[in-house]
Amino acid sequence: MDAINTEQFDYRAPAELFALKRKKFGPVTYHRFDTAAEAIRYAIENLSRPLLPGSYIETGAVRLNGRMIQQLYGAPDYPLRGRPS
Repeated sequence: MDAINTEQFDYRAPAELFALKRKKFGPVTYHRFDTAAEAIRYAIENLSRPLLPGSYIETGAVRLNGRMIQQLYGAPDYPLRGRPS
């Protein structure tokens, strides 16, 4: 599945980000966030471009790949915009 219904996604749910350092068997960087919105913002604004396709976010029973993360970040109802102050 490479598409997600952005209108029904719960941006407030706790989330975990797994960022792969290499495409195949490299170390994984793990981050836990209070909300999926924060995890999405971190993935888009802090990960280098080459890491995003191999990274994913898990929230509840939902697993978001890099394309889905970008889709949610660009959605009109995404609750966070820009870097935090």
